[in-house]
Amino acid sequence: MTAVRDVLIVGGGTAGWLTAAFLAKQLGTAHGGIRVTLVESSDLGIIGVGEGTFPSIRGTLAAIGISEARFLEACSATYKQGIRFEHWVREPGAAGADHYFHPFSLPSQRPGAPELLPYWLMGEAGQGRAFAEAVTLQKAVVDARHGPKRASDGDFMGPLNYAYHFDAGRFAALLAEQGQALGVKRVIATVDRVDLDERGAIAAVHTQEAGALRADLYIDCSGFRARLIGEALGSPFKSMKDVLFVDRALAMQVPYARADAPIASVTIASAQRDGWIWDIGLQERRGIGHVYSSRHCDDEDAERVLRRYVGPAGDALTPRKLMLNIGYRETQWVHNCVAVGLSGGFLEPLESSGIGLIETAAYLVAQLFPFDGEMAPAARHFNAFMRERYARIVDFIKLHYALTQRTDTAFWRDNADPASFTDTLKDKLAMWRSRPPQRLDFITDVEMYLPASWQYVLYGMEFKTELGAAKAALTRAEEARREFQTIAQLGSHAIRDLPTHRGLIEQMLGRGGMAKAA
Repeated sequence: MTAVRDVLIVGGGTAGWLTAAFLAKQLGTAHGGIRVTLVESSDLGIIGVGEGTFPSIRGTLAAIGISEARFLEACSATYKQGIRFEHWVREPGAAGADHYFHPFSLPSQRPGAPELLPYWLMGEAGQGRAFAEAVTLQKAVVDARHGPKRASDGDFMGPLNYAYHFDAGRFAALLAEQGQALGVKRVIATVDRVDLDERGAIAAVHTQEAGALRADLYIDCSGFRARLIGEALGSPFKSMKDVLFVDRALAMQVPYARADAPIASVTIASAQRDGWIWDIGLQERRGIGHVYSSRHCDDEDAERVLRRYVGPAGDALTPRKLMLNIGYRETQWVHNCVAVGLSGGFLEPLESSGIGLIETAAYLVAQLFPFDGEMAPAARHFNAFMRERYARIVDFIKLHYALTQRTDTAFWRDNADPASFTDTLKDKLAMWRSRPPQRLDFITDVEMYLPASWQYVLYGMEFKTELGAAKAALTRAEEARREFQTIAQLGSHAIRDLPTHRGLIEQMLGRGGMAKAA
């Protein structure tokens, strides 16, 4: 059995370069460990309109040696404290709340205080007070357009949990720079064909410009085309189009009306007739895109919806059309090839699962790395883990659609039809009608979204949990009411203590400049 020393990553972009940098840093490319080569075409084809992440990205950036200020400056990045969902519960103009918030900070659980969710269900937080507003001060900070931290806080540290928005093209370039600094060899070439050996494993990747490239382990980051894992190795793709309907997107880069315009520190997800619009604030512009179902809406109508949302600022802009292949491969490690990123699967932009799945796959490859050449056990572990993670993300994303009260279009009626639910989601909802979600409903290591995220979305979508006889055991209502009041007061203090979001960005960029000068 041959030791594994050479890794060839096919495809660049975020998936390729994040994986390359992570493996190089963790497995010692610069110190005589494994050798990582990345081959990519000169035509990268990166969207670059603005992208959202999950808080795990902070740990990844730290792990590969990129400082927060450097990242912010290089990628036109801003802070993201959660997602604001507009008109997902009911159509515009209907009576009731017009939005809810999924914050990244966990519900308050100070030592000695009771768990707040059951008491919120009992109404102890006050009439009409949303769950996310009642149990965390993050909504108050976001509504005031303040940031989650102070510039004086350490890298990737702050009183509130956060992720980022960034320019995808610039992020890929930063990762490429860091990856090469860590010892990754870059080859600019276009893959022409893939040779398999007698076992069906990859023997070589042939390129037009650099000839044959050989390695011990191949990582497929070639996007939806899945040049290695799909075309060469034939790993089947499991479509989820009957559960998650959106399969198209139109995206624009929209400049701010003025240089000092406030920047939202949340992703705004605005529900539309046949899909939804993302609105992401970067430093100089907004990334805006309409995600829609081609079964419910044609491209011309989808563009009209997008232009109506953007307004006159989009008159001179041409949207980029994206075809989304919704689903995943249940087997993502075959022989000596691992799929990372779009080649392994994609579950629509909602809740920023894409980059989170890249991080997960890169971390697993590093932790399971088969130095001795024994790939089958690592492949089985990787495949089981990723299959379960994708399945759980499908349920979480579907939760946003399944509980809608909208009946104004076929898109929303079809989404609320239990026939489009997975069996696992049906079981969850059945249990949660008489008790709220709790830790034992989830297997922490395979979950991308913590129980709190499910709670924020479930009750943001106005799901009804009837506690019934369980109320008799909830004897700390007075303590819970005091905690709800304390959280509201702390929200006011946080707004005074934390800078505006744009102000924080400017301070961080200044800190980055001073660090360079030093």
